[in-house]
Amino acid sequence: MNTLIIFNNQPYDGTDVAWNGLRLADKLLGADIEVRIFLMNDSVDLARDAARPPDDYFDLGQMLKDLIAKSVTVKVCGTCKVRCGLYKNEPYFDGANEATMAELAEWVSRADRIITL
Repeated sequence: MNTLIIFNNQPYDGTDVAWNGLRLADKLLGADIEVRIFLMNDSVDLARDAARPPDDYFDLGQMLKDLIAKSVTVKVCGTCKVRCGLYKNEPYFDGANEATMAELAEWVSRADRIITL
């Protein structure tokens, strides 16, 4: 069983959407479900060291790095790198690999479950 989680929104947007999605990914892993994460649109900032959490909030970038360390495959839209997020053109950190829409389409076609946030 595998689950694909597609993030779309800016990580520090005043909601807990990204935080809850990352927490869900961790819990799915704990249930022996393979998890893949694809970041597109403004969510690409999740994979940038330049994105820092506001005071008194969770470090979502570190949460994503922790998931990568637990063997979660993370792909980030290559086109969105220069178009999206507050930190346009900033590099993605290690373990978050640039990908194409074709790669996302392949993941979608092979996923047992798809969650979009």
